[in-house]
Amino acid sequence: MKGRALLMIPGPIEFEPEVLQALGAPTTSHVAPVFIDAFGRALERLREVWQCPSGQPFVVAGSGTLAMELAGANLIEPGDRALVVSTGVFGDRFEDLLSRHGARVTVLRAPVGEIVSAADIDAELGRERYKLVTVTHVDTSTGVRMDVSRLGEISHRHGTLAVVDGVCSVGGEELRQELWQLDVVLTASQKAIGVPPGLALLVASPRALEAFGARRRPVGSYYADWTKWLPVMKAYESRTAGYFGTPAVNLVAALDVSLGQIVSEGMETRWARHALLARAFQAGVDSLGLMQVPSKPAQRAHTLSACYAPENIEVPTLLQEVQSAGVTVAGGLHPEIRTRTFRVGHMGAVRAADVLATLGALETGLRRVGHRFDVGVGVAAAQRALVS
Repeated sequence: MKGRALLMIPGPIEFEPEVLQALGAPTTSHVAPVFIDAFGRALERLREVWQCPSGQPFVVAGSGTLAMELAGANLIEPGDRALVVSTGVFGDRFEDLLSRHGARVTVLRAPVGEIVSAADIDAELGRERYKLVTVTHVDTSTGVRMDVSRLGEISHRHGTLAVVDGVCSVGGEELRQELWQLDVVLTASQKAIGVPPGLALLVASPRALEAFGARRRPVGSYYADWTKWLPVMKAYESRTAGYFGTPAVNLVAALDVSLGQIVSEGMETRWARHALLARAFQAGVDSLGLMQVPSKPAQRAHTLSACYAPENIEVPTLLQEVQSAGVTVAGGLHPEIRTRTFRVGHMGAVRAADVLATLGALETGLRRVGHRFDVGVGVAAAQRALVS
């Protein structure tokens, strides 16, 4: 027996065996030729996955929050104005982060389950001179997906840098950084990129690097300073060693493997797979009579689903029953709805069988806590979506 539950949370996710094999291989020196080659190849593959051939990739040991810091610390100076578009907890986190670096922050905050429209972003950027705007592509706390395809064009028209928090989207949601004129797109390794936690990943556009080069003051964060990391990234990509801090050798090797798998699958195919699996899972949830946090189906993420539990059912009890049926899902995160919601990740290595197994376990858990429905209705709805 496998001996553990299927992991279907919004990160960390289930990982491909080849990725775990690379992670568990004997650790090499960070200046060994085999590692230099893997790191350089991973940097090149980041450009393919981000769809940004002219961008500068950064791979730094740390979490997704560090990836946010790598953007904010290097592009904001004290007194700069920043616009934060928030659809949940992680948009709000950017408000705090940018303020710590001295930004004067304005927040466009959507009600829970809603988006901020492109028209509202455009209007606000027209009111003040903003240095940058941040948007969370998919907020993990609400499952709301923002359309960022026009963000770069709107931002550049107002002389503003466009920063996208893609922690829960890159590698799973359609995202074309260069075509969409996005200046920074950041993520973390443990979600749709498909590598265990520990790497902050970011691609900066030439425009972002130009803004960074025009800074008047040193970067306030020592570890996050692009001045320290840029020579390291350039060295490894040119197949020589660089040093500022010791890289996470095994994680970078695993990243190279996972990015190779993503590129081999093809971005169009990968985006379509995630969209199909999301439609299937969300159709199953709808058929079980559960409400979802995003107010409109078009605003639901393809990488995770945020769902309301039935009334009068304790979420921890439901999650325990789902766990006992063989699948681990996550509780709520957004403070306004934490006690009433649960979240399911369906990204990266997830396939149709995992979605069907998760719905089966969810049905079992719901029956055990007293929710009434026709057994099998959720799984059947998902199967119909998968073959339609």
